[in-house]
Amino acid sequence: MKISIVTIVRNNASQIRETMDSVLNQGFPDLEYIVIDGASTDGTVREIEACGDRLAAFVSEPDGGIYDAMNKGIARATGDVIGLINAGDSYRPGALALVEKSFRGRELDHSIFWGDVIYEKQGLVRGFRPHNLFRGAFAPHPSMFVPRRVYERIGVYDSSMRYLGDYDFMYRAVNVHKLDVIYVPEPVAFYREGGCSDRHIAGCLRDELKVKLRYGQNPAKAKTEYFLKLIKNLPRILLAK
Repeated sequence: MKISIVTIVRNNASQIRETMDSVLNQGFPDLEYIVIDGASTDGTVREIEACGDRLAAFVSEPDGGIYDAMNKGIARATGDVIGLINAGDSYRPGALALVEKSFRGRELDHSIFWGDVIYEKQGLVRGFRPHNLFRGAFAPHPSMFVPRRVYERIGVYDSSMRYLGDYDFMYRAVNVHKLDVIYVPEPVAFYREGGCSDRHIAGCLRDELKVKLRYGQNPAKAKTEYFLKLIKNLPRILLAK
């Protein structure tokens, strides 16, 4: 099985090598690594180019945001399965071997993989919580691996969404297209908190509500949950300003 990994980055020279090393040091025999840079100006490109001979593709140009950059990487990927690991995050040793083993014998047009994630501050977070499928309980995308044929069948990321294009994809994959979930309760990735979603909690909650309404949730229920989450997270929202 060939696995493609996509890393997107913009102005993160201090952490990009850690992320890249976590991919390149997996020792996985059939790896395709693609890095999409959003026209960085801080030395990020220099760090990436130092590993240039080990990359399948490297692009540095302006983009339309996080999900536009992810879609660029997916469009270039030729692997059977695609993983997304953003700059600042990293894979645990053996993550790709675990993914390959988990997909073995599965239909690659109807399955999606999640493992657990180690958050920088919270610690271990489960990568898939089936009892919360309609509440927005999906782990960050570093624990998710998607067959290329699934992206071709159900589409990629909605680049019009500023914060939760990944949640839109996950919700669509599980609740609309009813993909078979391969969940392995082992940590496959480290997630560094303080990124875009952590800095824009109110925007994330608005995107979450938009997704729920888009796919037919009861408006009264979805809006009630939105306001409850807004109240619960108000201290974090005020601190982030």
